[in-house]
Amino acid sequence: MNKASFTYRMTMFWALCLMVSCGTLRRVPPVPPTVSSTGIPQQVVELTSMTQQPATAAPVAENVQQPAVTPAVPVVEETWAGRVCRGLDSLCAQPLFETTQLGMYIYDLTEGRPLYARNAIQRLRPASCQKLVTSIAALHYLGGDYQFRTRLFTTGTVSGGVLSGDVYVLGGMDPLLSRSGLQQMVAALAREGISSIDGHLYIDLSMKDDLGLGSGWSWDDDYGPYSALMVDAKDQFAEQWVAALSKGGIRLKYRAVQQKTVPTVGTRAILTIPHHIDEVLIPMMKMSENIYAECMFFQIAAFGGQKLATRKHAEEKIKRLMAQLNLPVDNYTIADGSGLSLYNYASPELLVTLLNYAQSRPEIFQHLYPSLPIAGVDGTLEKRMVETPAAGNVHAKTGTVSGISSLSGYLTAANGHLLSFCIINQGVPRASMGRSFQDQVCCLLCSVTPDNP
Repeated sequence: MNKASFTYRMTMFWALCLMVSCGTLRRVPPVPPTVSSTGIPQQVVELTSMTQQPATAAPVAENVQQPAVTPAVPVVEETWAGRVCRGLDSLCAQPLFETTQLGMYIYDLTEGRPLYARNAIQRLRPASCQKLVTSIAALHYLGGDYQFRTRLFTTGTVSGGVLSGDVYVLGGMDPLLSRSGLQQMVAALAREGISSIDGHLYIDLSMKDDLGLGSGWSWDDDYGPYSALMVDAKDQFAEQWVAALSKGGIRLKYRAVQQKTVPTVGTRAILTIPHHIDEVLIPMMKMSENIYAECMFFQIAAFGGQKLATRKHAEEKIKRLMAQLNLPVDNYTIADGSGLSLYNYASPELLVTLLNYAQSRPEIFQHLYPSLPIAGVDGTLEKRMVETPAAGNVHAKTGTVSGISSLSGYLTAANGHLLSFCIINQGVPRASMGRSFQDQVCCLLCSVTPDNP
């Protein structure tokens, strides 16, 4: 070997050693590393009160069991939990996960401890499982008796059937306000003896900002625009209001509808059209109604009297709840209330923590649980897991956007235990691939025989 060759080889040898020591040269495993399949052990945390928390928001229970990613507790394979974990390990070994991401977390609410986890703290896009975040936060802040309200006001006086004044409609971003609601308002004006309006028609949209689409919504999404005042969940109030007044026989001096805040003095309340939070929550969750979810989202944003509420106001309140539950709020992004936006980032840990909190609070759970689709029975799960052990036993929210399929909610296992769970499949070429895996997981949990007494 000549001197030049020897010098070159020694140079390469020491360079290689340096790369190894610096960690720049390493073997990349064929499958992404995962959190231990035996699950995440419970960590007891003390929940401290948050400053400036709204007085009417439900306090966080101090005994809520919080998932935390720490070294796993060994599972005895002869137990029910051991057999479940072994079966889930087998399902997670599918070739699908060599090219796609999986985040999964399953918590045994009956036992009060985690059961299984894979990538439980990874930041993933939740799709419509984001609606769980919205609904649980809404029930926490607004309460189960909350009402979406649209209000009708007049100014001036009525003489000889003529209103010498203006008519105001105050929007409460109610997706259930319909054309029949407009007819109710026309009838209310008629009961006041009004057959002609000699003033202006105003709409008050001050509940929220003037953005009509969610953050990160695609230009070709078939949703929106929305506003604080809609008819049949569409931004068409002004034209429908004029048409309803004319059809109801009320003459108008000015047919143009203008935007203006309701005056604090000199107005008279004529009618309030209310809709209970459950009336919005059930279609929002069962049928995954996106505009309904955005309306719920902005109720959170406007909570406490906030005017011109924005997405950021909702995010701040939701993250306040997350912080109370000992979650790392900086890991998450809340772009909208429906999950349409690909800017949303959540994790299985986040969703399961919120589900656990909801289950620990009867005043939340009694509204949330009935709103969830039931496998093989109704909603977006009506045609899934039909005639399997999971049918009727899985109450969960589905989620689908481009490349994402998710499922999160509650499940009654074969041993009678109530489980909370979240499964997010990301990067799937077809949503059906994620749905198939989620159905397999649910069917396994509902079919593994319980331990012998």
